[in-house]
Amino acid sequence: MTPIIRIFDVDPGHYDVSVVIGGATTHVLAEARRLMAIASPGDGPARHAFTVNVRTPESQQNGYDGDGCPGLTLTFTGPAPEVRAIELARTRGRALFLAGDSTVTDQATAPYTGWGQRLPRHFGRGLSVVNHSGSGESSASFLANPAMWAEMRDQLCPGDVALVQFGHNDKQTSAVEFRSNLTRIVHGIEARGATPVLVTPVVRRRFTGSRLDLDGLIVNGLGVDLPAETRTVAAAQGVALIDLTRDSRELVESLGPEESKSLYLSREKQDDTHTSEHGASVFADLVATALNKLALLPATHWAA
Repeated sequence: MTPIIRIFDVDPGHYDVSVVIGGATTHVLAEARRLMAIASPGDGPARHAFTVNVRTPESQQNGYDGDGCPGLTLTFTGPAPEVRAIELARTRGRALFLAGDSTVTDQATAPYTGWGQRLPRHFGRGLSVVNHSGSGESSASFLANPAMWAEMRDQLCPGDVALVQFGHNDKQTSAVEFRSNLTRIVHGIEARGATPVLVTPVVRRRFTGSRLDLDGLIVNGLGVDLPAETRTVAAAQGVALIDLTRDSRELVESLGPEESKSLYLSREKQDDTHTSEHGASVFADLVATALNKLALLPATHWAA
């Protein structure tokens, strides 16, 4: 079935959106393939409410995929999408910022999908997910590029939460530099009255036998265990931690070398780092579960 696409001529900002959907299972996407809601078939039309961040560029914050389309784009996909109504209004409630690399970012082109793209479906109206990530970004490049760190920092408000995942591109970063970079980001987030959460990087599908090797566990070319350094910074600074390396490792190793291919682009692109839509959804679920346990966001912001 051809997707239903609706484009609204609005300025950058945050928008409360309400949609009424009938018919078969429908995925509601916003902007650059961000999954906002999944409408399942029922006895009648169902209303879904969420909040969308509209920005330029609309996908990767470092401009890797270009500026995208102006305004707000909503896409409804499924076997027979049926859209009964759409309402939107500008707002600025609480925001959840994501700072990271290609495994997190809003990828413009399928099948590439970052876990941050699949995270918004876990939230309802009142919380806007701002994915301030980009392909190729390391802890150092993120700090050095004004479009990344400085722009994100200036948007942060008291009550916001920021998830920070680096490591994949810190291939020649020393332990001292990596800790310094993460500490600087943590202090900058706190200075704005927001709450930082450090996230250890999602694993790569790199096996030796039935276990992930050091490359899969994000140990860099200098022998620095980057997830371990992230844990060290979280403990030293007294900030929350989501151990996505641990959680994704347990999952990937439990699936094994063959079954775990479905989480990555191993079959499509011979790529064992970047995730499929399915894998991004699975890893986003891990992040959402861990974030919920931290109780940093009111229960009212979580989707039912």
